Amino acid sequence: MTNSDFAIREKAFKALDSFLIEIPSWGFANTGTRFGKFVQAAAASTIEEKFADAAEVNRLTGVTPALALHVLWDLPNGLDDVGAVRELEHRYGVRSGSINPNLFQDQEYKFGSLCNPDAAIRERALQHVFDCIEIGKALASRDISLWMADGSNYPGTQSIRKRIAWLEEALRAAHDRMLPNQRLLIEYKPFEPAFYHTDVADWGMSSHLARHAGPQAYVLVDTGHHYMAQNIEQIVAWLLHTGLLGGFHFNDRRYADDDLTLGSIDPYQIFRIFHEILCAASDGIKLDIAFMIDQSHNLKGKVEAMVQTVVAAQELFLKAALVDREQLAIHQRDCSLVAAEEMYRGAFWTDVRPLLREWREARGLPADPLAALAASGYVERIAREREKRSTAVSSYA
Repeated sequence: MTNSDFAIREKAFKALDSFLIEIPSWGFANTGTRFGKFVQAAAASTIEEKFADAAEVNRLTGVTPALALHVLWDLPNGLDDVGAVRELEHRYGVRSGSINPNLFQDQEYKFGSLCNPDAAIRERALQHVFDCIEIGKALASRDISLWMADGSNYPGTQSIRKRIAWLEEALRAAHDRMLPNQRLLIEYKPFEPAFYHTDVADWGMSSHLARHAGPQAYVLVDTGHHYMAQNIEQIVAWLLHTGLLGGFHFNDRRYADDDLTLGSIDPYQIFRIFHEILCAASDGIKLDIAFMIDQSHNLKGKVEAMVQTVVAAQELFLKAALVDREQLAIHQRDCSLVAAEEMYRGAFWTDVRPLLREWREARGLPADPLAALAASGYVERIAREREKRSTAVSSYA
C-alpha cells in the first residue's frame, strides 16, 4: 500500500466511523398510498417487531443504533408505553431515536392542528406535543421532529397571517418545555395534503419559526419536500451558514414526496448535499446534524430496502468525504471551472465499494450487508412467523 493509498484509507475509515444514521420505525411496517396498501408478510405490525428489524439492520451495517418512533403509532398510550419501549431497547440493543408527534391523523385536525381556527383544537394539539416532549425525556431521546399537515386548499378560506401567529406561540411554548439537551426540529413541506397554502412551506418559514421558538429549535430538511429542480444543497449551505441545520429526513423522489429509497433516482443530489456539509466541517463550522431516513417501502421488502438505503447513504457520504477540498478551493479561487467540476465529478464517480468492504471487515461487519441478509434467512423467517397475524390492522405504521 502506497502512502497515498494509506492516506485515502485512513480518511475513508475516519469518515465512515463518524457517520451514524437513524432509521424509522414506520419503514418496517405495511404502508401505502392514498389509493391502497400492498401487504407484505414480513412487515412489522408491533413495536417489538420494529425493534427486531432495526436490530437486524444495525447488526448488518453497524451504523444504525437508533430507531425513530412515531407517537400514536408506536406509543399509542403515550407515557404509559415508555417502560415497554425501554425493555425493547435493552433486549435488542437499539435505542429510541427522534420522537415524532402525530398532528395529522385525528378527524379534529381536518382544518389544522397547531394552526386550527378552533382554540380548543390548537390546545389539544399543543398538549400532544408536550406529551411527546415528556416521552422524549423519559426515553432520553434528544430530538422532537415536528411536521404538520396544516394548511388550506382554497383562497380566502383561512387567515394565513393569524395561523403564523398561532404557530409561533405554540412552538415557543413547546420549546420552553424542553430539557436543555433536547432539540425541536421543524420540518417544512411546500404542498400535500394542503394544496393552496401550507403553513410551513419552505426553509425560510422553518428558519423564522426556529429562531422565534428559541435556541434549541432547528430546521429539519426532508429531501423529498421540495419543488422540482430546487437546489437543495444551496438551502443546506444557507442553513449551515446560519447555524440552523438540525437534521435530515433522507429519501428520494421522482416527482414530489415519493418516499423512494435514497439514491435510487438522483444519487448525485445526495452527494452534493453531503459535500456542502463536509465543506462546512472542514471550514471549522461546528455541526450537530441528525441524519435520519424517512421512507415508506411500499413495494420493496422492508428490511432489504432499509439495508439498501443505509449502504447507499454510506457510499454517497464516503464519495463526498474523499473530495480533495484544498485543491478544489484553489480551483474555485482561480475560477478554473472545468478543473473544479472534473475534480468534483471525479469524486462522485469513484467506486468506493472496495473501501467500504474493507472498513466493514475491519469492524467485524459483513462485507456485503445485503448478501448477508439474504444468506441469513431473516426475512423468510419473520415472514413465516408474522404471516398468520391479522392484516386487518390499518395504519400507516
